[in-house]
Amino acid sequence: MSENAEITGVISPEDAAKAEKFKEEANEYFKNQDYTKAIEFYTKAIEVNPTVAVYYGNRSFAYLKTECFGYALTDASKAIDLDKNYVKGYYRRAAAHMSLGKFKLALKDYKTVTKARPNDKDAKIKYTECSKTLKMLAFEKAISVEENKKNIADMINLEAMAIEDEYTGPKLEDEKVTLQFMQDLLEWYKKQNKLHRKYAYKILLDIKAWFMAQPSLVDVTIPEDSKFTICGDIHGQFYDLLNIFELNGLPSETNPYLFNGDFVDRGSFSVECIFTLFGFKLLYPNHFFMSRGNHESATMNQMYGFDGEVKAKYSAQMAELFTEVYNWLPLAHCLNNRILVMHGGLFSRDDVTLKEIREIDRNRQPPEEGLMCELLWSDPQPQAGRAPSKRGVGVQFGPDVTQNFLAMNNLDYIIRSHEVKNDGYEVGHFGKCITVFSAPNYCDTMGNRGAFITLNGKDMEPHFTSYEGVAHPNVRPMAYANSLLKFMC
Repeated sequence: MSENAEITGVISPEDAAKAEKFKEEANEYFKNQDYTKAIEFYTKAIEVNPTVAVYYGNRSFAYLKTECFGYALTDASKAIDLDKNYVKGYYRRAAAHMSLGKFKLALKDYKTVTKARPNDKDAKIKYTECSKTLKMLAFEKAISVEENKKNIADMINLEAMAIEDEYTGPKLEDEKVTLQFMQDLLEWYKKQNKLHRKYAYKILLDIKAWFMAQPSLVDVTIPEDSKFTICGDIHGQFYDLLNIFELNGLPSETNPYLFNGDFVDRGSFSVECIFTLFGFKLLYPNHFFMSRGNHESATMNQMYGFDGEVKAKYSAQMAELFTEVYNWLPLAHCLNNRILVMHGGLFSRDDVTLKEIREIDRNRQPPEEGLMCELLWSDPQPQAGRAPSKRGVGVQFGPDVTQNFLAMNNLDYIIRSHEVKNDGYEVGHFGKCITVFSAPNYCDTMGNRGAFITLNGKDMEPHFTSYEGVAHPNVRPMAYANSLLKFMC
């Protein structure tokens, strides 16, 4: 905004035209799915002319596309403040609330839209869908209270599950996962076949028992002459997961892996991804590791597709069992007492120790604040200090926060995931905070590369392998997601 405009609060025709030009450029970037650039140019438009609701509404949509739900919420609210009749502002805010699992607030905004546009079919559908989701969640909550939350695992009767003669897929040997079983499973899944439910349930029951015996922070020893691989988000992109194994070798006792959360949701082959990973965990329990991500939770799974996919491929009972299993996933891993690996990031206070992380009571749904929440949701920022999360959950932490945490806990650096990066990875905070993201061309739209990190026990130096996405069968991302969030991919 020009100096004159700042004093008078009046926008000159020149500034208004300049802002419009920025908005048009931003719209072009948005159309080409370059949401980061779109945000940059909407921001320029807002800086020149901060009085136009549409600029905030458009930037809110771009923030939704980049999963910055907190920022999307703020922008949508600002747009509504500027223009109470700007209907898209309510749409955007409702979408942000939905993305964060705040269904009541979303319903309120959808109601406003239907009142403003009584003949808008899309608004009516969204209001009805949101209302249905709320009722379903209330019903499920009532049932779970009623049943005093029985363990689903205790209700599974494997003996009663017959293996039909026509089933020709992978079979467990003596009820155990073997290398042959895993090789057969990968081939079976490649052809879009389904693992028999008896074996699927057996894997889930066995993996739950294994995770229950683990601490919230798992210590991993990497021998001096050994390689170790860390992968970030997979998000149901099974064919890209296969590509990682193609590039880096199948997991084995001499080729250990750590998968750092967000195995499911968005991508429509999440069931295949999770049974592949759980299978390798059972096969090599001391050489294959898995951390919980923010998407290993009931609310995220109901919104972003995993819950719907499990119900479509198996049953509602299995979807509930997955929730039980996810509650026991470890929250972080410490490699050779030198590197801490977690899905999200660091904390809103300075005095957190590894001991405290190790003692977190994790058998629950992620809370909205505190250490467990921040491990799953936080993000780094380039500037010092802390800031409210761009996602609306967790915290943003600067290089000084990272440095203090490392010094207090005698660590070299941290590795986290949780964010799409153009090359699949990013080294920040003066080399002390590394992000790795392993889902290339995320949601079939982002055009990013995926990456994984390899290091050896001797020097623990990170080495990065970047790769493009591979072709997959014609099932679009978010195919099983809540219909209100289909716009997210």
